[in-house]
Amino acid sequence: MKTALKPLLFIVTIILLTSNCAKKGMPTGGPKDSIAPLMVTASPPYASTFFKAKKIKLYFNEFITLKDINQQLIVSPPLKNPPVITPQSSPTKVITIKFSDTLKQNTTYTFNFGNSVQDNNEGNKLESFKYVFSTGNYIDSLKASGKVQDAFQQKFDKNIKVLLYKVDTTFKDSIIYKQKPTYLTSTLDSTLFKITNVASGKYLLIALKDASNNYIFNPKEDKIGFYNRFIELPKDSIITEPISLFKEISTFKFTRPKEITKGKILFGFEGSRKNIQIQLLSDVPDTFKDIQQLDLEKDTVHYWHSPMVKDSLVFKVSNHVFTDTVTVFLRKKKIDSLQINSNISSVLDLKDTLTLTTNNPLTKVDTSKIEFVKSDTIKIPYTYSIDTTTNKLKFLFKKEFETSYKLALHPKALTDFFNISNDSLHYAFKTKKIEDYGSITLNINNQTISSVFVELLSEKGTVVQKAFPINNTVTFNLLPPGKYTVRAIIDSNKNNSWDTGNYLQKIQPEKIIYFGTLFNVRSDWHLKEVFTIK
Repeated sequence: MKTALKPLLFIVTIILLTSNCAKKGMPTGGPKDSIAPLMVTASPPYASTFFKAKKIKLYFNEFITLKDINQQLIVSPPLKNPPVITPQSSPTKVITIKFSDTLKQNTTYTFNFGNSVQDNNEGNKLESFKYVFSTGNYIDSLKASGKVQDAFQQKFDKNIKVLLYKVDTTFKDSIIYKQKPTYLTSTLDSTLFKITNVASGKYLLIALKDASNNYIFNPKEDKIGFYNRFIELPKDSIITEPISLFKEISTFKFTRPKEITKGKILFGFEGSRKNIQIQLLSDVPDTFKDIQQLDLEKDTVHYWHSPMVKDSLVFKVSNHVFTDTVTVFLRKKKIDSLQINSNISSVLDLKDTLTLTTNNPLTKVDTSKIEFVKSDTIKIPYTYSIDTTTNKLKFLFKKEFETSYKLALHPKALTDFFNISNDSLHYAFKTKKIEDYGSITLNINNQTISSVFVELLSEKGTVVQKAFPINNTVTFNLLPPGKYTVRAIIDSNKNNSWDTGNYLQKIQPEKIIYFGTLFNVRSDWHLKEVFTIK
């Protein structure tokens, strides 16, 4: 009996085991791959000397992809023609680098891939991966590291190029406009830089926001920053002062003017806005009138003139270094009608001025055709002013808290340069109560030898208020709730504005210090802080 049971037990066991193996279920899986790929070998080998190959192969331990390789790859010293990297669009375990340039003798080359090498499945990055070789008998090993910042704005630009130019008997400051650097690197997504595998010597250190990605400084489109003196390696391997990027004021260049409507011409330019003069040379009637206005935001001069039956006008355009004569042909048939815009919708903040902006200059304001009242019936005493630089009509009056106002401009209240008047316009608005506002008070600890002024910025980065310290204190009152940033400008030349730098003149931009905390202003809140400036 016992003997007969053994085969039966064996069969039941096999059935149970096979049924468990066949049971359907979700796989448990394993831990997520978080390990970056590795280069296992290279041909020629990494850090080869007496390098003469035309092709490099890099072998990895798993399938990888190249992400943003054209933006991330930095070859130092730069090659005349970019190397060909394959493959770029498909997973691979082998990267091939081909180049056709003749390599410099006795030079260490670095192919820095940045963070472009990633594994194919999880996207784990092989950070700061590089391949190094030398055409000489040794590998240069010196380095220089530091930080880049924007001279004006708080946020930083990505992928700033940092360049080293060898200072020898042939060196000139103008080299950055004509030649590629001796060595270079990129900050990628950081503000920090490190240039490696550099030979000993003296160098010019430059940072460049390189719009064309050609390692050549173009003042028209690039930002630049420079270290105050030449660096010497290995002594200056750590650069302690940040390099500040700035946009230079371009060399003055006049662009051809154009008539945009009958009686209005735009004169465009590039560069300095100072001392621009436009002089009419054509013979015109005694009744001829003109107005010219430098645009505060765009590099443009607006020129309005009396409409006339004439084919063209001749002008002399000049500043302190430039003179040219131009002819503007008059072909437009229609005068631009008067357009009026208000700076308010339904609420006038107590720090704001009630302002109407026109497209054409105003020449007449008839107050008998203007009604300004509060609480529907009470007339308000006011004065007005016309800002001829911006075509703004400003109404000045004593504002009261939590009050409703109405402004009515009846026909012909405003007349512009072309003798065009307004139709009926009506504006209704109110002010808030004082508890709806907050304030910021800053005790200024100025540890510099220069004067400073302080600017309050909105969350979008526009200047809300500008203040000069009085008894080492700055107060920003009547602030609508919101988030604000504060910055101090070291006003070295005491002209009450920020001035940019100039590379050839070795002028650094004026220093800006941002307060480290974002101010979150709420209704009826009064914030106080100490702002140390050094």
